[in-house]
Amino acid sequence: MKLQARNPFHLSLAVVAGALLLGAAVALPAAEEDFTALVKRLQQGKPTFAKRQQDLLAERYDLADRSASGVTMARGKPVQGGVRVRLPKDMTWDKLAAMTPDAIKRGNLWPAGFYPLPHPHHEAGGMVFPQPLIDETKKQTGRDLTRFDLDFDLPQHLLPEFPAPIYLTTRPDLGDVSRGQLVTLANFHGLFKDVLNPKQLEGLRLLVTPFPQAQFNATDDRRSLQPHLGVACFDCHANGHTDGATHTVGDIRPNEHRHRIDTPSLRGVNIQRLFGSQRAMKSVEDFTEFEQRAAYFDGDPEQAQRKGVNILERGSQVHFMAEFQDLLDFPPAPKLNILGRLDPAKATEAELRGQAVFSGKGQCAACHAPPYYTDNSMHNLRTERFFNEKMINGRLASADGPIKTFPLRGIKDSPPYLHDDRLLTLEDTVEFFNLVLDVKLSDQEKKDLVAFMRAL
Repeated sequence: MKLQARNPFHLSLAVVAGALLLGAAVALPAAEEDFTALVKRLQQGKPTFAKRQQDLLAERYDLADRSASGVTMARGKPVQGGVRVRLPKDMTWDKLAAMTPDAIKRGNLWPAGFYPLPHPHHEAGGMVFPQPLIDETKKQTGRDLTRFDLDFDLPQHLLPEFPAPIYLTTRPDLGDVSRGQLVTLANFHGLFKDVLNPKQLEGLRLLVTPFPQAQFNATDDRRSLQPHLGVACFDCHANGHTDGATHTVGDIRPNEHRHRIDTPSLRGVNIQRLFGSQRAMKSVEDFTEFEQRAAYFDGDPEQAQRKGVNILERGSQVHFMAEFQDLLDFPPAPKLNILGRLDPAKATEAELRGQAVFSGKGQCAACHAPPYYTDNSMHNLRTERFFNEKMINGRLASADGPIKTFPLRGIKDSPPYLHDDRLLTLEDTVEFFNLVLDVKLSDQEKKDLVAFMRAL
């Protein structure tokens, strides 16, 4: 719940009391609650909301650390395998796939893990970072991205590798130009001064420079214990990829309709024509500027001004940042030819069968067309056909609306999946779309499809 009014004293006492009970991100006048009292109140409620989220995850998913055989991410982190979404009692995936959407809806049989996934504390919202990013950022720069009111929720083995490698379209000969390091303000110049031109280097500097944000700033309604410089673009998009950090979208109200945000990889933005999972902005420059002015502050201009919004200069700063982002390449895919399809001399039989399913019966290529496996469009999956609206940990499960078609190149390096992290593995994703698209894949076809996507 987020309350907005020109004069906070005019809010009804009942509404304020309800918001405080939920731990919502409500900025109260200093006379009513100082920072010490705010910290005490939110820390007291923290274990309750953490348990609520962990209970939900355990009910929905098998969260075990169980890696797939013979497949890793670009720097060697194991890829998690298997379907992790739990089915209703006495149900199988084949039985479910044989049912109509109306029958699934009437029987309340839509798998729990296919509902929208709430933020770790949905009523509070805001940016939340995985622990490895917090630890390494603090080690390098002294900046602490810990929130005193809540922690990240998903286990690290289900997230992208950290730190991820960086590949540049301009220098593919160099391989990983990060040299295995998390790129921050402390080391970016030494790593990139001989690789980038001055404009690109300045763009990278801005991408690793922290600026005030709703939860991390110098005001007394922040969510860091100490006054804070803020967050950098590369705190979520670590090394131009993703570390799995999450947030809630700023452009939807009321709060229960706001989506948890999966941090997408910035790899391959040069071939994309839409930006933002649902906003459909038309350039990376638009998205870069939007993030600083609006997304950092939950779409609230008044809050942004009070907490110290950083207004980027479009003709230089935004342009420089976009120019660097446009250099971020997908990881190598040695089994693909120049058209983005499998080379029969390098691919396995399972991968080749999976490619045939992807382009044929599975209907995947209708949206995810090679060579980059996107159509640069938006599609409404209309998953609300399968379930009745329900409140889940402060998030109202309802219609999602149109979602951007993200590129599938390098997809095995970018778990979890869908726009709100609800699908933990590629196997989960195949089962989800098998129902949504009603394509009725066999078990072998599902396995082959996963094998193919891991080769992209």
